[in-house]
Amino acid sequence: MSFSSLQGSTASSSASHPLVPYGWDAGWEADFAPYAAQGLLPGRVVRVDRGQCDVVTPVGTVRADTEFVVPRDPMKVVCTGDWAAVDPDGDPRYVRTLLPRRTAFVRSTSSKRSEGQILAANVDHAIIVVSLAVELDLGRVERFLALAWESGAQPVVVLSKADLVPDPVGLSYLVQDVETTAPGVPVLPVSASTGEGMELLAEVVAGGTSVLLGVSGAGKSTLANTLLGEDVMSVRTARDVDGKGRHTTTTRNLLLLPGGGVLIDTPGLRGVGLWDAGAGVGQVFSEIESLAEDCRFHDCAHEAEPGCAVTAAVEDGTLPVRRLESYRKLLRENQRIVAKTDARVRAEMLKDWKRKGAEGRAAMTLKRGHVR
Repeated sequence: MSFSSLQGSTASSSASHPLVPYGWDAGWEADFAPYAAQGLLPGRVVRVDRGQCDVVTPVGTVRADTEFVVPRDPMKVVCTGDWAAVDPDGDPRYVRTLLPRRTAFVRSTSSKRSEGQILAANVDHAIIVVSLAVELDLGRVERFLALAWESGAQPVVVLSKADLVPDPVGLSYLVQDVETTAPGVPVLPVSASTGEGMELLAEVVAGGTSVLLGVSGAGKSTLANTLLGEDVMSVRTARDVDGKGRHTTTTRNLLLLPGGGVLIDTPGLRGVGLWDAGAGVGQVFSEIESLAEDCRFHDCAHEAEPGCAVTAAVEDGTLPVRRLESYRKLLRENQRIVAKTDARVRAEMLKDWKRKGAEGRAAMTLKRGHVR
């Protein structure tokens, strides 16, 4: 897949509209028309902080209260990247409503209430930053990719700190490992220190809205500063022992790039829980989904069923066992998340557990009979 094909456009009915650099186009203009008739201003949320947010509007950046957009559903709270309708004046100003999101990057929270947390809205490219200063965690890459595909954005994997891998052959093998883990996803090794790959990355992010995602110490803020051409984001050195850094970015900020496009930098993520990402998991493991079409049973669990094309691929070395284990793990996790809010899924899981329990008891009875 070429990087030029990832680029989008910010077409607008009026090229002079001050919000065009932030992604305003004819579609947003049409969605906003009813609110324009009410005298409200369009704007894009560039930062959210404790019930208030900064919104860039045609008259400049304003501070607005989100009191009127406090839904019971945590997925509908105001988020960086949202397009909003705000008061034209007043003290304080208020966000009156949000325009329907085109995409949304969501993860599950660490709370026990089964809530989703939206990290960024209306994103075109989900840039997953992975540091080469430490050993690659392919399972974590797959997890990020599942959420990225589910969001509706195009994932891009950026292997940062490529200068720390001086052997070109070794770097090539690392890129190949990630490409195998991320079918259909561009993988770009970059170094903010040497400039390697940065021109190509700048070309990608110039085509719309991009969000930087990754764990602390991955190098997101350094990449953001390099793309911005100035030290806007705070940077701290990662620990040598494990490559981890502190959360130097504490809020999600939407920043205008000098080469075109906008960038959302996010705090480092300690955990990346799936949130109703079944389609995303299927996209990440597309080769397994394709193999499953040739299984004898349509509901094959790819464990011990006869005629399973997936386990056959593992046995003949076509499919790495690590990929199948990771696929099973993410499917189970996603199913548990969905089951917390979907009674039908809970019933199906209970039925499946009972079936497996019965099969296990039958196998034990048969085994005891042979022993006797």
